[in-house]
Amino acid sequence: MRGRSTIFTMFALLLLPTSGLLQADDLRERLNDANGIQTDLWVYNDIPSAMEEARRLNKPLFVTFRCVPCKDCAAFDADVANGNDRVKALAKKKFVSVRQVEMKGVDLSLFQFDHDLNWAGMFINADGVVYARYGTQSAEGSDAYNSIDGLINTMNRVLELHADYPNNKQELAGKHGTKPPSTALEMPGLKNPAKYAQETTRSNCIHCHNIHDAEHQHALDTGTYSPELLWKYPLPDNIGLKIDRTSGVQVSEVVADSAVAASGIKVGEDIVRMNGQRMTSIADMQWVLHHLPNTETHVTIECSESGTHEVALTAGWKKNDFSWRGSMWNAPPRLQVWLPEITGDALTKLGLPKTDSALEARWINKEGRGGQQAFADGLREKDIIIAAAGEPIRMDSRQFASHLKLKYKVGEQLPLTILRDGKKIELKITFVE
Repeated sequence: MRGRSTIFTMFALLLLPTSGLLQADDLRERLNDANGIQTDLWVYNDIPSAMEEARRLNKPLFVTFRCVPCKDCAAFDADVANGNDRVKALAKKKFVSVRQVEMKGVDLSLFQFDHDLNWAGMFINADGVVYARYGTQSAEGSDAYNSIDGLINTMNRVLELHADYPNNKQELAGKHGTKPPSTALEMPGLKNPAKYAQETTRSNCIHCHNIHDAEHQHALDTGTYSPELLWKYPLPDNIGLKIDRTSGVQVSEVVADSAVAASGIKVGEDIVRMNGQRMTSIADMQWVLHHLPNTETHVTIECSESGTHEVALTAGWKKNDFSWRGSMWNAPPRLQVWLPEITGDALTKLGLPKTDSALEARWINKEGRGGQQAFADGLREKDIIIAAAGEPIRMDSRQFASHLKLKYKVGEQLPLTILRDGKKIELKITFVE
């Protein structure tokens, strides 16, 4: 019996990874994840198994979060996942590496980052201590801050932290969030949870930005919503500190007349800690700044040469261009109209100055309350919006949408000047959602 039991146990152990591989292959196929093919390197969409392996091998965990259907960051994702030999060598030898392609079962008390990113990396110890975050986007573009060299710099800093762990546990404590354990499906503000609970497909995937969408909705439901919620994860640029994007920690510029201008921080030195937390990347700095209030406050910055500085921040310091954020679109108020920008010869034909722009009502969502109301208030597809509240349109579609989020509330009216068949028409669109 003992021999048969041993054979049975070995057989069962062989079946488990095979089953896991089959499930990964099935999910990879359903998502059409062309970059998720390095099965000898990446644990596919299974963080708990990877954490067990990291604990067994005493290696740090490297988890990449990738929204497969999203086009932004696709090139960087391909380079990290199956293209760059330096990343592959480091990730395979020194880390237990995970490719996470859905947010359904992810523990949101541990894996907290800027969920508007289309690619993000987190580095943790198997006991749940967070070492680092990597991945930054802005209105400049999805990959303006991300690079292979920058990622490798952060990975090497993580290895240094891991080698010194747990002696450095105190300077890592603030990198862990304070939320209770939960998953996206448990978030009270998540819309259509029954749909998302079904088997994951490209049309049924909980995108990272859906986490922020749910946070916004919960704030609306509880009466705590403010447009300031859209000023998430501000760059260190917001306080006048420009960081070399490849280094991730080296000061490239101290902006004149900024919060840090009089601090004594020097160009060329490294940011070692912010509010006591060890810095490995710009994303680490954003994590610290994100958790500060948008009122008068201060941040403690420790530098490699000039020492420690207390930097005072004035009210409103978080304000930034959030027009690139996917979670912006579901924040109120929602016009529910697709408004691509008109440029070049098409703009000239309208007889508008070159300094102006225009937006075409290419599609009105008549299934949504906002689109229904816009139609009821007179807006039609192919209408050309040339002014809002009497001011010429001098912004693209995303900037216009972000402008509306900051300037208007549900229940208020948006005055629009449109061109229809060459004639100017004045409309007032009521925001209903």
